[in-house]
Amino acid sequence: MKFKSLSIALLGLLLCAAMPAEKRKPVVFMIGDSTMANKDLRKGNPERGWGMMLPGFLSDDITVDNHAVNGRSTKSFIDEGRWDAVVEKLQPGDYVVIEFGHNDSKEDPARHTDPGTTYDANLTRFVKEARAKGAQPVIFNSIPRRNFVGDSLVDTHGEYLTAARRVAEQQGVPFVDLNTPVAKFITELGPDESKKYFMHVAPGTVPLCPDGKTDDTHLNVKGARAVASIAVDALAEAVPALAPYVRHYDFVVAKDGSGDFFTVAEAIAAVPDLCGKHRTTILVRSGVYKEKIVVPRSKINVSLIGQGDVTLTYDDFASRKNIFGEEIGTAGSSSFFIYAPDFYAENITFENAAGPVGQAVACFVGADRVTFRNCRFLGNQDTIYTWARGRQYYDNCYIEGTVDFIFGRSTAVFDRCTIHAKRRGYLTAPSTDVDVDNGYVFLDCKLTADEGVDRVYLSRPWRDYAKAVFIRCEMGAHIHPEGWHNWRKPEREHTVFYAEYGCTGPGADRSQRVAFGRELDTDEGYDVASLLAGDDNWVPTVADNQAYAVIYP
Repeated sequence: MKFKSLSIALLGLLLCAAMPAEKRKPVVFMIGDSTMANKDLRKGNPERGWGMMLPGFLSDDITVDNHAVNGRSTKSFIDEGRWDAVVEKLQPGDYVVIEFGHNDSKEDPARHTDPGTTYDANLTRFVKEARAKGAQPVIFNSIPRRNFVGDSLVDTHGEYLTAARRVAEQQGVPFVDLNTPVAKFITELGPDESKKYFMHVAPGTVPLCPDGKTDDTHLNVKGARAVASIAVDALAEAVPALAPYVRHYDFVVAKDGSGDFFTVAEAIAAVPDLCGKHRTTILVRSGVYKEKIVVPRSKINVSLIGQGDVTLTYDDFASRKNIFGEEIGTAGSSSFFIYAPDFYAENITFENAAGPVGQAVACFVGADRVTFRNCRFLGNQDTIYTWARGRQYYDNCYIEGTVDFIFGRSTAVFDRCTIHAKRRGYLTAPSTDVDVDNGYVFLDCKLTADEGVDRVYLSRPWRDYAKAVFIRCEMGAHIHPEGWHNWRKPEREHTVFYAEYGCTGPGADRSQRVAFGRELDTDEGYDVASLLAGDDNWVPTVADNQAYAVIYP
């Protein structure tokens, strides 16, 4: 038995060794001072370092590990063991962004260094030790202070700026002159407008600074976002390998303070009304956001992009009472409402967390030309309400529920989606208008269910002219042999259009299908372009995280 156990263990080790390891994401380590550092958010602290905002300008394929700390110079960063801690973590393929200078010039002997000698020596140490670990060091010079004399911005860093460049040239590493473009930005803003980007806090507005604050060194949210935008582009130019990771969004939402807003609702409210020629892009960073969100009719052309695991959730349900004692109803139960046309969402989970308490909508779509890509919709009864007489496209999405969990009157195409039943019920309940050619069309989807679930119908007609078609779908054994239900209204069997073509799996067996469920002879015309074109030739495509946008006159 011992030999058998040993053999099994060795086999396991061999299999693990043979399996390809998940590729590690490169890491951008940041070392520097307060102008770069992450900040404590307690008491409404509005201060931000530009390094804190950097993740909002990079894709999810790279990680930022910010070790910058308030008040540190090259000397104190080394003496306190902070650099050794970074070196310990470095791996080949990583990057080290180095920005010091604000504190090296101070007379404090624990921090002071001199350009040309000790300052240069410390920067050189960072470079050599990073390289020894296979990482790519990048030297930045310091961002300027807001130091105006009249209308002129006057430098306060002197030789520390040129010393940073000199060391980079001597060591043959990339150099980023961050000081010059940021100084240009501040100068163009001018003495008054530039205050809005620094820590100028009016008395009585922030609990952390009850008496107010005037600080021309440190950045606020707006300033840190602006500097990070300049820095990431300069970094991509200096290190072309980083360019593919760079992303620019109009707004960033983040629970950790690394964005413009803490909530999605705030970001939606900031979108200009009826902005037809510009698509407003909003990045939502990882986290669970419990908020009831409305995208009103005036907030057109919005893209909502998730970074990491993003869940937008709420827990309303139809029978819950409002402040006037009235039930909020099925539509009112939704966690997320979309009324604006040309909305696009990617990598977002839309959830109604109320549980099995009756109708509880996760996403209410009351607009035309709406696209969801790589999204999840979690709920029970009535998960997605396709309310509008409009078009929707779901690409590679996951949708779960119990009863009628995709329902409404829209024309909606579900392309390569997973439709998951959590108990017996009905996948769909369309209420297609009589003069509309298509209701729900499922292309190459997978129909799955919780273990033990059976007798799930493909659809039942909420209204007389309901339409649902399943093309080349893989149907699990949970699908009811009859396929379709008439909602106990036999007259609707003559008006609905329920059909299948080329479906596979145990649930696709048509031997017991009801007579009003059709089997198509061809899938001609059942492609995304034909189904969704409409009168305006809409094409739900995506490029660089921006959905196709209609340009309004």
